Amino acid sequence: MVLRSERKGAEPTEEAPLLRHNNTSNEASSFDSVSTVTSTSIPAVPGGNENVKTSIDSGDEEGSVGRGDIEENGESGRRHVAKIISVLLIGIFVAHTDGSIMLATHPIIASEFDKLSSSSWLITSFALAGAATQTLYGKLSDIYGRKPLVLISYIIFIVGCAIVGIGQSMWQVVLGRVISGAGASGMTVLVSVLITDLLPIREVAQWRAYVNLVATLGRSIGGPLGGWLSDVIGWRWSFLGQVPILTLAIVLCTIYLPGHHSEDSAIVVDEPPTDDSKNKSKFSRIDFKGSFTFALMVLALLLPISIGGVNLPWSHPIIPSLFILSGLLLVMFITVEKRQEEPILPLEIFHQRDAVLSFLIMGLQTAAQLGLMFSVPLYFQITARASNTVAGAHLVPAVVGNAIGGVISGLLIKRSGRYKTLVVFAVICSSISYLLLMLRWHGNTNWWESLYIFPSGFGTGIAQSAVFISLQVVVDPAHMAPAISFMYLTTTVWLTIGLPVSNSIMQTALRWTLQSRLLALGFGATEIQQILSDALSDVDYVDHATRTVSEAVVASYVDGLFWSHGFSFFCSFSAFIIALFVKQRRLGTSGR
Repeated sequence: MVLRSERKGAEPTEEAPLLRHNNTSNEASSFDSVSTVTSTSIPAVPGGNENVKTSIDSGDEEGSVGRGDIEENGESGRRHVAKIISVLLIGIFVAHTDGSIMLATHPIIASEFDKLSSSSWLITSFALAGAATQTLYGKLSDIYGRKPLVLISYIIFIVGCAIVGIGQSMWQVVLGRVISGAGASGMTVLVSVLITDLLPIREVAQWRAYVNLVATLGRSIGGPLGGWLSDVIGWRWSFLGQVPILTLAIVLCTIYLPGHHSEDSAIVVDEPPTDDSKNKSKFSRIDFKGSFTFALMVLALLLPISIGGVNLPWSHPIIPSLFILSGLLLVMFITVEKRQEEPILPLEIFHQRDAVLSFLIMGLQTAAQLGLMFSVPLYFQITARASNTVAGAHLVPAVVGNAIGGVISGLLIKRSGRYKTLVVFAVICSSISYLLLMLRWHGNTNWWESLYIFPSGFGTGIAQSAVFISLQVVVDPAHMAPAISFMYLTTTVWLTIGLPVSNSIMQTALRWTLQSRLLALGFGATEIQQILSDALSDVDYVDHATRTVSEAVVASYVDGLFWSHGFSFFCSFSAFIIALFVKQRRLGTSGR
């Protein structure tokens, strides 16, 4: 059984692919592959308007394939979309709460194991696992349906949270984060795939903004909640407490998410296949070679970035060897994918210039903001001796800005159909934020100046909505799920690049400036090395050191974080340059 798109290269319209005519009362549409439609009569999402008819119109220059406008489906169609998304919001909320909890508590977790200098691994390991699995979810959900992959991702995430909560060593906690990352990548990717499946293109940004509100609520609560739990009953309950919530989410998804996987998109040759042959055909469609090669390539690229300058010097032979290996694996992956009938990542996606630019902009914005959000709690813990709760609360302006930016962006795109101006404005706004941090955050930051991180979140929120639309406009609908998966992979890769690079820059500057200060104070080489080791391994060291040493450590941290913010500014300004080359394409009016 071979599935093909009959409309290769067609530009997506604003019409929704899953709002379809329901041919029989028993034809419940599932989260099946909407990217390989070949039939002329397509079943509807339950709750859709049964009077809406769709067909493939070979004369439509926009290439609408089996799509119906949500406006024609009325309130029943909207209620159905809202119900599906609402069920998935629990997972979105928990996943983003988890990320914010880790950003706020990674210093205290690592300090418990005397591994503060390696605390970035608690975040990097999560991102590495997500990067290795990200592209699988889109294609597997095309083959097996969206619902089974949603449930699997939830179960994987639960296992990871449990391991983190009971971990008795740093490597066990990191292992839990690896497993959690593999689950979270599916939890986030599949929601965006489903929204794209269900909604007209002009409404995608708006509905994704609503989902982003819940994600922002999770990120807003996660920081102070994680800090408060760490102060009161211990950081472990921040992760163990997620298990019952996600168990409830699994039950609700099992009950409410449609589960029938349609075979309407398949070209049936000769007689219909048996259930066994169907399953065998689905299994044979999985691009194992491409998936395995791609995962190894991503890991070979990201691992040296994560350990270089922190665990190993950049001059160590392992570092260039891994970079060379990643290049060889990339060549191997391209060769493999060219021979696959259903590649895990269709290379045609990268033939669209705006798709590549969209990936780069989103990645650079992610690297910039995650570098900032990694450093903000550390900054206030060091300079103001803030508690974990207060330090985590300082992340709130950025995540609130993210939510506001996303909502505004969605509404403006729905009303005007324009997105390029929003992308350019977003990256300018973020760049100004990082520049303010470099100029004004010098160790005595009041609450007013702590709001300088708001524009970074606001700009990133706008960019997330607008860049997603710029991608959807140019990508062939047959490749939409893999393209969305790759966009999330791009953010994961740049998170993995940005976080350790930012941390490495901060630690390098910290070591250099602290060593200079200690030499000026008359300390010997042995004493300097001991102070450096203590300052980098425990965030509370400044409380135990002498006043002179403590002031030197705090000042050196401020210097290191200055250069960390400089890296964020560089990434965001680079995204601005790239955004100037994005082409504005017309989003038609309703019912095109």
